[in-house]
Amino acid sequence: MAANYGEVIETERITPRIIRVILGGEGLADFTPTPFTDQYVNALIIPDGAPYEVPFDVEHARSLAVEHRPAGRRYTIRWWDESTRRLALDFVVHGDVGRAGRWANHAQPGDRLQFLGPSGAYAPDPEADEHLMVGDESAIPAISASLERVPEGRRVQAVLVVDDLDNRLVLESPGELDIIWVHRCEADPGDRDQLLRAVEAIELGTGHVQAFVHGEANEVRSIRRHLLGERGIPREHTSISPYWRRDHTDEQWREVKKEWLREWEGDTPPTTTDS
Repeated sequence: MAANYGEVIETERITPRIIRVILGGEGLADFTPTPFTDQYVNALIIPDGAPYEVPFDVEHARSLAVEHRPAGRRYTIRWWDESTRRLALDFVVHGDVGRAGRWANHAQPGDRLQFLGPSGAYAPDPEADEHLMVGDESAIPAISASLERVPEGRRVQAVLVVDDLDNRLVLESPGELDIIWVHRCEADPGDRDQLLRAVEAIELGTGHVQAFVHGEANEVRSIRRHLLGERGIPREHTSISPYWRRDHTDEQWREVKKEWLREWEGDTPPTTTDS
């Protein structure tokens, strides 16, 4: 199975919870980006004690004992520089919790990361009258890249939830950008509708609105119901999906995700599939 790999050139903690890892080197010689702004790679994290190192044969590694198999984790490409052939990935970290976050937390120049891809499905439609982008830290890299592709002068609203003021990022767009920041520290414990209320409060035009909503599963689901059911945005004008689920590890979420997605199809009248 074809795979690329990159060598860590440098790392930067761009917020208290996000580490940017910049990759380069000969392992990216055949890397070909997609035209999508949500393009991602499937990073293959080698477990401690595994009997191989980057670069490795993916099929062989996946045939090993479970504890030695690489763990695949999807990460959005923040940017790709064709002139230097360098790739930036932003990792949301929680200390040493989680395989990918732990890897990023300890990454040093010279370390290597192998991955499959890239893949993607969304980019701002230049014909849309207005853009809406909603998400948390896991979606901010894709939203950041997407904002940069919005046509000059076109209205774009971003509703972003982070822990607090220190976790905000500077985001830019050629479009007429309005950012609504939602801070978890300002919500009551157990409040799961903070982001939904922020989306409900915004005003949208009556023309073609394109929506990009990604992040925590239950937050995304409630916003999806609102946009499709109450705002009447056609499904074909949306890109909506859950990246993770609160109170679930990556493995636990993978086990239930397919069934969960089947259930959420009943939330709104079926018209077309989400993009």
